[in-house]
Order: sequence, then structure tokens, then C-alpha cells
Amino acid sequence: MSDKSSSRSSGFDRRAFMAGAGIALVPLTARAAVQDPTQAAAQDPALPVEVTLRVNGQDKRLRIDARTTVLDALREHMGLTGSKKGCDHGQCGACTVLIGDRRVVSCLTLALAAEGQEITTIEGLATGDRLHPMQQAFIDNDAFQCGYCTPGQIMSAVACVKEGHAGSDEDIREYMSGNICRCAAYPNIVAAVKQAAPDIMKG
Repeated sequence: MSDKSSSRSSGFDRRAFMAGAGIALVPLTARAAVQDPTQAAAQDPALPVEVTLRVNGQDKRLRIDARTTVLDALREHMGLTGSKKGCDHGQCGACTVLIGDRRVVSCLTLALAAEGQEITTIEGLATGDRLHPMQQAFIDNDAFQCGYCTPGQIMSAVACVKEGHAGSDEDIREYMSGNICRCAAYPNIVAAVKQAAPDIMKG
């Protein structure tokens, strides 16, 4: 039986139905086009919001898109480009910063969620011209090659020590495994963490 004869026997006409549906949609799209712009703005998550981030001991007030990550706030709005954008998926660790004493991948952390907490970046580790023990240990042990992952490695290594996970080579490897070094300087990184750990634990 053909579609035409089937339509006649059932009383349902597909062509007529589709034509009617198309006409019915016109008023909906027309209403959307003339929607109150203030109402539309209130529903737009991209609208700027005010946020105050405390970074390396200083408060910085920003007006940013509500969806801005900590990484983009640091790099694009504060000029702190030490934290690197590697994968932008939270998988490589190049963007690691400390929020409180906890290491986080800043590419997956909303700036709004970090408001009111202390954010420490690689730029905040040194004291004047004196490098942080972990920074010095990375230099002493040649724990970087291209250097792209180094800021995230150092921030993660500081947290690794403070968390009490630097007691053995195996622990260091396990708790640093979220930070990828594409140049494979892993043995040197382990050596750097071991060198810096006593000074960091002394405070």
C-alpha cells in the first residue's frame, strides 16, 4: 500500500501536518525576537560579575564573565602568566596553583568559587630575590627542560611535601603523578622534591 493511500485510509495527511507545524512555529520565533532585553540579560550567564580574588597576599577586584576560571582570571585579567594553560582539561597539571594549602588545577576552577580564599601562584613563592626552597631545588637538580610544566610542577611539589607525601621516591612519584612532564625529567623532579622537603617542613 502506498503512503498516499495509507494516509487516506487513516485520515492523517503528513503534508498538511508539516505545513501546519511550520505556521505554528512562526509566532514563537517572533515572540522570542521581541523579548524584553532586560529579561534576556538577567538570564545570560556571560554577563560580567564583580569578584575579589586574594592572590599572593593581595586583593584584586575584577569584573569578569561569571564562567571565568581561576587560570584565565590570573593570566588574562591580572597579568600573572606563570601558571600555564596546557590541556585546559585538568589533565596535565601545568596550571596547578594552591588555594589555601590545597593544590588545584586552575583551568577547571571557577574564579567565583575561589573568592575569599588565599590563592598562591608560582609568582608568590619567592621572598624578594630569595627563591623558595622548591624553586632552588628544581634549579639545582635540573628538574626542568622546556620549562612549560615547571610552574605547575613546583606548586604541586610544595603541596606534596606539606601533605606529608615526600617520605619516599614511590610516594613522590604517586602524589606528583597528576603533573605531566613531556620532557620526562621525572627522576630530577623526584630529586628536587627530596632536596627541598626538609627546608619546607622546617617552615
